[in-house]
Amino acid sequence: MRNSSCSRQAAHVAVIALGLIGSVANAQGGAGRPAANADTSFDVKWRNLGPNQAGRMTAVAGSTARPDEYYMGTTGGGVWKTTDGGKTVFPVTDAYFGGTIGSIDVQQSNPDVVWVGGGETPIRGNVSHGDGVWKSSDAGKTWQYMGLKETQYIARVRIHPTNPDIVYVGALGHVFGPNKERGVYRTTDGGKTWKNILFRNDSTGVADMILDPSNPRIMYVSFWQAGRKPWQLVSGGMGSGIFKTTDGGDTWTEITRNPGLPQSGPLGAIGITVSPAKPSRLWAIVEHEPNGGVYRSDDAGATWTFMTGDRNLRQRAWYYSKLYADPKDTNTVYGPQVSPLISKDGGKTFRRGFGGGDNHDIWIDPTDPLRVAVAHDNGLIVTKDGGKTSTRVAAPTGQYYHVHLTNHFPYHVCGAKQDAGSSCGPVRAAALGGREAMMAQMMGGGAAPAQPASPFSTFYSVAGGESGYISSDPRDPDITYGANYGGSMDMLNRRTGKSLSLDPWPLNPMGHDAKDSKYRFQWTYPIVHSPHDPNTIYVGSNVVFRSRDRGMTWTPISKDLTRNDPRTLGPSGGPITKDQTSVEYYGTVFTLAESKLVKGLIWTGSDDGLIHVSRDNGLTWKNVTPKGLPEWMRW
Repeated sequence: MRNSSCSRQAAHVAVIALGLIGSVANAQGGAGRPAANADTSFDVKWRNLGPNQAGRMTAVAGSTARPDEYYMGTTGGGVWKTTDGGKTVFPVTDAYFGGTIGSIDVQQSNPDVVWVGGGETPIRGNVSHGDGVWKSSDAGKTWQYMGLKETQYIARVRIHPTNPDIVYVGALGHVFGPNKERGVYRTTDGGKTWKNILFRNDSTGVADMILDPSNPRIMYVSFWQAGRKPWQLVSGGMGSGIFKTTDGGDTWTEITRNPGLPQSGPLGAIGITVSPAKPSRLWAIVEHEPNGGVYRSDDAGATWTFMTGDRNLRQRAWYYSKLYADPKDTNTVYGPQVSPLISKDGGKTFRRGFGGGDNHDIWIDPTDPLRVAVAHDNGLIVTKDGGKTSTRVAAPTGQYYHVHLTNHFPYHVCGAKQDAGSSCGPVRAAALGGREAMMAQMMGGGAAPAQPASPFSTFYSVAGGESGYISSDPRDPDITYGANYGGSMDMLNRRTGKSLSLDPWPLNPMGHDAKDSKYRFQWTYPIVHSPHDPNTIYVGSNVVFRSRDRGMTWTPISKDLTRNDPRTLGPSGGPITKDQTSVEYYGTVFTLAESKLVKGLIWTGSDDGLIHVSRDNGLTWKNVTPKGLPEWMRW
């Protein structure tokens, strides 16, 4: 479901440990303990199992001089690069930095100069911050750290088109609390020193920033008052607005309430763009009620005209709200959203355009509007002919919520990938080497087949969706149980194709406050099989559900094992736009396990800081939370 998929930071790239040490130890010493004379100095290395699929990307940049070269900013995997138009990709920052990338800019007069800002500003509930800005002067071969660590989330980096020593950074700042390191920063000495040239307040930072293509001393900046709590996203306030400078940032003029724009009430996320073909023409997309939508100015921001309030452009305003102008056509403007949107009539109407699903950033060649690159939730897609043909970039940066190992031999590795669903793939004996191949041959019989041509395992679809746990039947690992947001759960038999819906509590919570549901299910709620009875499955809500018939029927076996604090169970989102997708549902059992040693000994940890244990198979529960811990910590 595209309009509720998300940027999940639960894993880095799609890399999973081989993990056969335990199998070898079991064969040698039993019960997971190596024998006394066992060799435990295994040469353990990481290998990418796959699938070779890209994850969320929220930043992209290219150059006019090198039409096949692009830099991609991933959410969790650092910066990747292609020099052949997306056919092959490689990481360029692993030796220097990684994590989530918020913005990239390439200097068009010298494409060897690349700047990167950390921390994405589509601030999902588990968003990852960055550690400032980095600079490369050799096209990404080496990088130098340039500071601004406490900005944490950087919306835009803009390089002066002809002077590489002048760079502007637009910082949103901390997401989970106030801080002063927000606003617009400028360096005039290549990053040696920085000056904050525009500051709003300690809870409002930059959402968007653009230089006038005809005059880099003219800039437009949008501010966004936004923040998060574990149970809530706040998008909007009186700090949000639009500013303009005509002297390179020495002085600024606020144009937030200029004629034609909303004249009262809080504003939320704002995106802004300038037409390179007619720099006096601007577009802004404004989160506001009741007058949110796309506005256009034809006099460089002095006055504005409301163009459209199309809800296709306004859904999940905090997550998108960006516009990009065509460099040659004064009437063409792109609006990345759940679906890629484009207007050919100056912003009056929008239809489906070029892009992917859940689109976040667009780079358009300033000299060739047919050459477009779009960063979206499944990576990057590029075109040289306006979308008639395209290349999807297969960078192995998929974001996985959890890892589950089946009882196949060799075992299969399962997980749910952000915005792409759930899958499993085998750790094949053919792909193993040395000791692991020997053990596979010993325990499976026969010689190990030759190494396959592809370095990746063949993944196949299983139960569940993009955000959930996966658990396989201990007796028949081709039968999987999986979950997705909204409390949904299903079973899938790989051999027969049979599927069953097994929701523990069949009520779709979408659009509701957490307090409206009797049982609350987190975006990625736990599903685990009992280690003692393959027919028994446990599920974490605000209570523990148990099924003893493989999910056909469910029974709550606990009281509410959370704080159940009304302050944390209200609407997610606001004060302008609510975002009720269950991502921020709080006061839930976030993790649970039954002891492998003692049947009926069950532990739970909640996302609001409590640990409970039952020693009588769920009949009674005891709060055993250690004292002195942070109030809202997540187990």
